[in-house]
Amino acid sequence: MNTPVIDFHSHLGNWGRHGVNGNPQRFIKIMDSAGIDKACINCIFLGDARLANDRVTELVDKWPDRFIPVAFVTPHYPNEAISELDRAFDQLGMKYLKIYPDYFQKPIDDPAYFSIYDWLNERGLPVMGHATYSFDKPGQTPYERFAFLSERFPRVKWVLAHAGGWGPEKAIEAARDLPNIYLETCGSPTGQGAIESSVKTAGADRVLFGTDMALLDARHQIGKIVTADISNNDKRKILGLNAIKLLGLEI
Repeated sequence: MNTPVIDFHSHLGNWGRHGVNGNPQRFIKIMDSAGIDKACINCIFLGDARLANDRVTELVDKWPDRFIPVAFVTPHYPNEAISELDRAFDQLGMKYLKIYPDYFQKPIDDPAYFSIYDWLNERGLPVMGHATYSFDKPGQTPYERFAFLSERFPRVKWVLAHAGGWGPEKAIEAARDLPNIYLETCGSPTGQGAIESSVKTAGADRVLFGTDMALLDARHQIGKIVTADISNNDKRKILGLNAIKLLGLEI
């Protein structure tokens, strides 16, 4: 199976209490062993978005053939967020936005993000974030959350990290029913049969391979795709072709 392999979800930096070692050379060694050509990389472990995006840019400048830059901003500083989006995409060449509502203690559909989404909506750009949280209201599902966001910001491409998280069924249904929802595959919530279920329900065009490197081992994560009971053509889409199309990459 000859196809470019793009990891849509990886993290630069260290997270000591989880034993995360973000050494870029270690990344490349693991990528080589797993057959990953390029990794989309963000830096969410710093509170300063400008510094985080500069760190990503330094990495990509050093290894441009292996890493794809991903922007980060925080809704706690909305004015700075918009100016940093301008800089990150127009000057630094970022390809999509990663947000981390768990840090912000604001779910992805909180109005605090809306000025950020307005900016993305004008450009038709993707954003990736978690879809469920420990602080969710009882009964809240990714389907309701992204039905609202998809309608309000129709040109944004919503990428649900970990295929929606715990209880991914509603996230998969959202990707099936809504025109701009994508499922990213990494993590333990996407367990046995999750890849097959995502493809059967939402279609392979809506599924993106990711690893969560360095939090998770990329070799384990790619195994879920390579061994899934789906066609080789669907595997090619998930492993790289969908990311290339979504991000407008030239590989």
